[in-house]
Amino acid sequence: MNLNRNFSIVFIWINGGSNMDEYGKKGINQILCSLLTRGCKGYENLQFSEFIDSYGAELNNETLEDGMLISLKSLNEHFEKLYPLLNLTINNPNLSKIQFENVKKSTLNAIKKERENPFSVAFDKWKKLVYINHPYAFSLMGYKKEVLELTHSDILREYERFKNRNKYLISNNSKIIEKSSEYSKKISSGEKIIFKNINFKNKDRCVSTFQKSNQIILMIGNQTCSQISHDFLPLKVLESHLAFGMSSVLFKLFREKNGLTYDVGIFNPLRKENAPFLVYLSVSNKNALLAFKLLYELWQKILTSPLTEKEISLAKNKLKSSFLISNQSLDEILQRKIQLIGYGLGPNFDENLLSKIEQVNPQEILRVTKKYFTKPNLSVLGDEKICNQIKINFKKIFEI
Repeated sequence: MNLNRNFSIVFIWINGGSNMDEYGKKGINQILCSLLTRGCKGYENLQFSEFIDSYGAELNNETLEDGMLISLKSLNEHFEKLYPLLNLTINNPNLSKIQFENVKKSTLNAIKKERENPFSVAFDKWKKLVYINHPYAFSLMGYKKEVLELTHSDILREYERFKNRNKYLISNNSKIIEKSSEYSKKISSGEKIIFKNINFKNKDRCVSTFQKSNQIILMIGNQTCSQISHDFLPLKVLESHLAFGMSSVLFKLFREKNGLTYDVGIFNPLRKENAPFLVYLSVSNKNALLAFKLLYELWQKILTSPLTEKEISLAKNKLKSSFLISNQSLDEILQRKIQLIGYGLGPNFDENLLSKIEQVNPQEILRVTKKYFTKPNLSVLGDEKICNQIKINFKKIFEI
């Protein structure tokens, strides 16, 4: 793959994101990551941003469940002048008290906004049901009460922990790669990681959130596996069958045939440990019980009936296309590869995965659906009377 461009990009992945938040300090790593790019040794906040902007460059950060991403992008002619700032943001950040208070305030505003989104509320409840006290159960940004109590000293202590976390670098600029001895450059295979099953037993597999609303939100699914599992690829083929494109089962069932939902899809993101796999949909109050009935019938079908050869062939082709579409830009390619490296999977994991796609058969998909989805977890949000009826139906159907 030719990665030569008239611009350079570098991504640094730091192992440990919101999963490193201590009890009572949820959101601390999100705040720390934001602070890293708000000034460093020799540059106050405004000087720092003005210097980067003067070269038309972009410096971005993102906190995920399992790690942090910091990236720098600029024209080749300016890159070597700017790259030292990236090192300084990680190794010599200012972490000033004033900027801490600014980031804390913006985080609290973001939390408030998130709580106004019914999908976010329903998902937060679903995570807590499925993951209980595992780090994946909690919001990346934390919660109002805990963020309010965070102090500048807490951030400084967290940074001391941050300094000892493994860091990885990837870039299309070969000169930068050669100079980056402080980061692991053994990126051909990544580090070996042993993934442990997250075994939780929760008697109540349904949670309701009551809101006066004209819509009902349903989220049903379970935790599944990490990318290193043999079950990962069959689950991705199943996701493709259910949710990719207008030929997908969910689109045809809920939108095309019945015109029921405002929004419908599957959430199955990249995770270092057991990833969530859930079907979500939003439906009007009057259609909520019918939508739940159809959802249950679909659930039973994937648990009992293997995909046809035509269905699995289409699902595989859509999955292959999705990998190509999600890797159209250099930014996307490098970000995906550094994330895989951070997870210990190696930069060529996707290519190796797709080379095995033809081995996936209907029986294999049926096996993984029975393994993970026989006892699903449901989060429902909306009108109290309708939510209670759905909850009764759910418990009766799944014999809870």
